[in-house]
Amino acid sequence: MTNIPFIPFNEGEAVLDWIGLTDALAAGHALPRAEIADTFLYRGKDTLLNRAAWIDGLGIAVKSATVFPDNPAQDTPMINGGLNLYSDSHGTLEAIVDFHLVTKWKTAGDSLLAARRLARPDSKHILIVGAGNQGRALHSAYSALFPDAEFTVWNRTRANADVMAIEVPDLKVATDLETAVRAADIITSATMSTNPLIKGAWLQPGQHVDLIGAYRPDMREVDDAALLRARVFVDSIDTTIGHIGELKIPLAAGVITKDTILADYYGLAKFKRQSNDEITLFKNGGGAHLDLMTSRYILDRWRAHQ
Repeated sequence: MTNIPFIPFNEGEAVLDWIGLTDALAAGHALPRAEIADTFLYRGKDTLLNRAAWIDGLGIAVKSATVFPDNPAQDTPMINGGLNLYSDSHGTLEAIVDFHLVTKWKTAGDSLLAARRLARPDSKHILIVGAGNQGRALHSAYSALFPDAEFTVWNRTRANADVMAIEVPDLKVATDLETAVRAADIITSATMSTNPLIKGAWLQPGQHVDLIGAYRPDMREVDDAALLRARVFVDSIDTTIGHIGELKIPLAAGVITKDTILADYYGLAKFKRQSNDEITLFKNGGGAHLDLMTSRYILDRWRAHQ
């Protein structure tokens, strides 16, 4: 174990780059399709996610995550867990990477790759829905791609948005979600909502909608109308349509069909905006294959700076 590096959060983050990560994610999807195995266990609103992935040429990653929504009230992080990265050639343990480092960069980088392909390059107004840790990560990621953009945050509890605005320079706070959605070029949402917050009727031509928060079968951030008005993409068909309410619920109701989903990242060439007026929508479902690609990128960057 003494020769196996542990990459802590601050040390790892110091050598990472958002655009570089999206390039690594794109390259990872050019390799053979990942073999993935996800299991979800629930106790009320608490969740255990066990995720494993194996990509020929990249290696193996095993990540366990617990999501306990009531933890913040007890001054304990909502999400906890760990990640092990294994060698592609020998299957030996190659590195232990800080769970929160991988999760932050994987989740926001996943969405950023879609935005590089689907959002209008001239996007100037970005709305972050949700003022949690992931909302802060999204501000960092989207700032790398849109350095001149103006950012606004909306949160169900206004006080949390105000705190985020104090921490993030030049971040504005929205008081009305509908008004903020209508004014945005990009809407990126990372909430714990089980009922749709964002209405399709609010969406405007040319917008890009990035959905991150829903990860359970009973969770949604947008309504049916939003899915019907947009061209819909996902990061992975395997980890979204059968697991996440955002797509699973309208699919079961016959509101949309599997053909509504135009591509996932294994068809990255299809991630193209067809006009300045169309609405694009991306569902970020995560998945262990993305954790593997991200942790491999982290290890490569960390080694390069040793």
